[in-house]
Amino acid sequence: MVFVPLHPLKKDSVKAKKTPKSKLPQAVTYSVQDIATILTLPETQVKRWLREYKSGQSATDDRISEQGLIADFHTLIEFYTFYQLRASGVGPSRINNARGILSDMLHTPFPFASANILTDGKNIFYHAEVGELIKADQTLQLSIQQVVEPFCKRIEFGDDSLAVKLYPKGRESAIQIDPSRQSGRPVVGDTDILSQTVFDEFLHGNSVSQLAVRFNLTEKQVEDAINFHEK
Repeated sequence: MVFVPLHPLKKDSVKAKKTPKSKLPQAVTYSVQDIATILTLPETQVKRWLREYKSGQSATDDRISEQGLIADFHTLIEFYTFYQLRASGVGPSRINNARGILSDMLHTPFPFASANILTDGKNIFYHAEVGELIKADQTLQLSIQQVVEPFCKRIEFGDDSLAVKLYPKGRESAIQIDPSRQSGRPVVGDTDILSQTVFDEFLHGNSVSQLAVRFNLTEKQVEDAINFHEK
């Protein structure tokens, strides 16, 4: 058996302290490809519906450029809800209408990334104008219940009720998206180890057990990193 040497230990393998924050670093941005990978969605459709989402937030009718098709962390969280509602057949104008009302009501520019929506959707979505909007559209009503409830279990919220961390494969997986670590790239557990780094080493021929020892991870954590990136 030929042993493939590992690269020297990288700076991203140092343990990170768990410090959830509500204020996110400005450098955290995600491309269409990043969004598709993290949320496990088809890239072509992400590109199309991200344009619709962003058009709904724009004060002008200008077409969103290719360079404008990026997301920060809270937009990433919001877009998942937007995407699933669109996939259920709800029109973009209706979603953006509901989002605008909720934004004013909750005093946040990211209502779909708020615990008030994601954990208390059954109550909040039936208040005042939003309630009337939803009652008029049975598809929207059903989609919100089906989409919001499962997704909220994959999110950790900060003191201001906004999302601070995402578990893209669920909390049973070691992979985390934390904007306070590694510029919001997927990391393994509570470390600063990029899951992509682990996956790249695996592609270089190193076994799960070798990588577990090298990065001081469990074999399950290594497997979670590999599974996250494997197509």
